[in-house]
Amino acid sequence: MTIDPSIFNRAEKHLRRDVWKAWEAYSLIENGDKVMVCLSGGKDSYTMLDVLLHYQKESNIDFEIVAVNLDQKQPGFPEAVLPKYLTQLGIPFKIVEKDTYSVVIDKVQPGKTMCSLCSRLRRGNLYTIADEIGATKIALGHHRDDIIETFFMNLFNGSRLEAMPAKYKTDDGRHIVIRPLAFCKESEIEIYSKGREFPIIPCTLCGSQENMMRKKVKKMIREWEDEFPGRSTSIFNALKKINPSHLLDANLFDFKEISLNEEIA
Repeated sequence: MTIDPSIFNRAEKHLRRDVWKAWEAYSLIENGDKVMVCLSGGKDSYTMLDVLLHYQKESNIDFEIVAVNLDQKQPGFPEAVLPKYLTQLGIPFKIVEKDTYSVVIDKVQPGKTMCSLCSRLRRGNLYTIADEIGATKIALGHHRDDIIETFFMNLFNGSRLEAMPAKYKTDDGRHIVIRPLAFCKESEIEIYSKGREFPIIPCTLCGSQENMMRKKVKKMIREWEDEFPGRSTSIFNALKKINPSHLLDANLFDFKEISLNEEIA
């Protein structure tokens, strides 16, 4: 598919700008970091790798990149695609084979969502690989739309206000995970990916589940955006402007201490 050069250039400019904004806001990558870029073969992770390689050359921050793919042994997975692509780029990479596909298929009942178990297994393996290569940061390819969708999935199904942070430390305190695309729009990633002609590898697990909740939430948000342009931006900006005193979580704000008897300075 041919992409209009002006449309591609605009998407490229916006993606690089948005990655840098997130980078500065959360100190995603610092001098001396060894960044393990998790490459799935999808449009998001290819774009993330591309933008990070750009800033490795163009920024004044000195950091290493190691691309890592976890081959989950999905049927028909084209094993030669990523090694060929990464060899052409001339960057360090590691392909790790772990048959998590069979585990997911065996454990998840037909019709049930596979994502939760698949994600847990994948994360555990990625943390192990990070230890092995000495990575100081683990970069995942989730973008702005993923964050908004996760917020609503947790709201509707988990009864909690929670999304995806751009940077966090794992529960055991051993790893820092970053999401360089946290401020990036999926629509612009799509344009960029097509323009760069990345060798996309489809997922035969979550990508094959048409009734999964994330797709329903994505459809809901898309319909909102069609009727009220800019709504997604408003929702995303709201996630960066939290006022605990105007919510109801007593663990975040001490409502009990509010009193008319407070001393006036």
